[in-house]
Amino acid sequence: MAQAAIGRAARRSRGHLVGATRRLWPFGRKAASRLLFAPHDLRTADPTTAGDFYAGYYAFAGRTVRTHGESPFDVAAPTEAWAEALHGFGWLRHMRAADTAIARANARSLVEEFIARRHDRGDVARRPAVAARRLISFLSHSPLLLEGADHAFYDRFLRHVSRLSDRVSLSLAGAVEGADRINGLIAVSLAAICLDGHDARRRRAEALLSDELDEQILPDGGHLSRNPRLLIDFLLDLLPLRETFATRGLEPPRGVLTAIERMMPHLRLFRHGDGALALFNGMGTTPPDLMATLAAYDDARGRPTEHAGYSGYSRLAAERSVVVIDAGAPPRGAYSTEAHAGCLSFEFSSGTQRIIVNCGASRFGPPELRLAARSTAAHSALVLDDRSSANFGRVLGEMRLISGPSDVRVARQDGADGPEWVGSHDGYRRLGATHTRRLLLSRDGAVLAGEDEVALAVAQGGMPAAARFHLHPNVRASLVREGTGALLALASGEVWSFEAGGLPLAIEESLFLAAADGRRKTEQLVVAFDAVATPRIAWRLSRISAANPRAGQTLASLLAERQGPETETEPEA
Repeated sequence: MAQAAIGRAARRSRGHLVGATRRLWPFGRKAASRLLFAPHDLRTADPTTAGDFYAGYYAFAGRTVRTHGESPFDVAAPTEAWAEALHGFGWLRHMRAADTAIARANARSLVEEFIARRHDRGDVARRPAVAARRLISFLSHSPLLLEGADHAFYDRFLRHVSRLSDRVSLSLAGAVEGADRINGLIAVSLAAICLDGHDARRRRAEALLSDELDEQILPDGGHLSRNPRLLIDFLLDLLPLRETFATRGLEPPRGVLTAIERMMPHLRLFRHGDGALALFNGMGTTPPDLMATLAAYDDARGRPTEHAGYSGYSRLAAERSVVVIDAGAPPRGAYSTEAHAGCLSFEFSSGTQRIIVNCGASRFGPPELRLAARSTAAHSALVLDDRSSANFGRVLGEMRLISGPSDVRVARQDGADGPEWVGSHDGYRRLGATHTRRLLLSRDGAVLAGEDEVALAVAQGGMPAAARFHLHPNVRASLVREGTGALLALASGEVWSFEAGGLPLAIEESLFLAAADGRRKTEQLVVAFDAVATPRIAWRLSRISAANPRAGQTLASLLAERQGPETETEPEA
């Protein structure tokens, strides 16, 4: 922790020194006089939201604020995430989609007020990540703001964008790390292409962005944070950057092209049959519209990556069934702010129906919920002594992962019976234990057989253990055979059975944080045992009934009646 604090302080001091040097430099930077291009914004927009803004309702990050005629920049922000979204100006895309005179005038009025009253000096607005997002938004939606505007507004807007580009560039000389650094370099690169007279800065930004992408995007296409959501965010900005280079007749940087080529197949590794991504290390609700947009840009469209050794993920697929596994050590340092203690956890789906899931991530919920969702118990994994396989601690104001599995070993093969996978981790070494998990998916995808083994270095009186299998909200579970088995009825009409070698099962409450309509209550199957008396357990998921459309409709209506009042709205914005 001390080393992290010293390192960040040193980088911040370097940033202040660079900023002071540039301000004192007698030969000022030439101001831009023209806006040459406007990059595309690939994020989907809702034109009806522009009407809400005009009426004074601003909904960001799962919270809605009514301004009662006041400026949204003057009202008290309900959360930091809401304030960051407001000052990032990504919401301009909704007003551009409305394409009405009122929406254009309202957007221009809000931006003009922001510039004139210097709201960019506020604490939230100055944050490097927020400033970078604002720069990208201003550039992308400049046609909305400048169409029909007078020359005075054009000059003020251009000067502000030019100064904002300088500010983001200066911040990158300081303590900006991880995904925020990539986002800042993308913003500066876009500004250097879109503003005239910035060719020297463009070449420098190209080199820095290529180097940063080479460092943070691993050879298999994953990010150092191991968070699939960040790949979506990066691609939504890198693809327009690539297009903008081509529009100007410039060759895109090598690092941008190779990063896109690596990330696209890696993203497919996490994809279930319903199009949603598996819930690991910060991934929450999958935006289907954005995934469809990215799929349109996927030139290869080949088979998903089956094993990402650098990122630590594996995928088993047979017929309609898919298993996605967290098969790597957790990230450390600044890259672990959203990392989970889910080593060797897995998700399982059949066709378009997810069956076994993890709880997911709650980006905008209370801190207690966000931390609980990162624990091992919130994953379909083995829990020893009611502890997580990794520890969290506050470092520099962020809840980071400070210790966890360091020795993770994985092997897989395609045998005669189907794809087989085995992995182990030492995350419970403080308890003197090593966990090994084996998975075998049958050739027809109708059986997933698993085995969990706990190896203890020293024999002790007892070691409570629990294998947890969180169920998707559209799965209804019921115990059979005096509690030693369970039937899982899917909304599609399929029926699966679960058993754990005669060990008693329990159905406990769980929470699914990645539903499109907010977080939802669901259930989990729990196999509790003593790891000393029973060091190895075997379990099995078997399909005993194929999908029946009519049964699926009936079951879906029953589930709606059963789970409707249990839904807790927490939109992921």
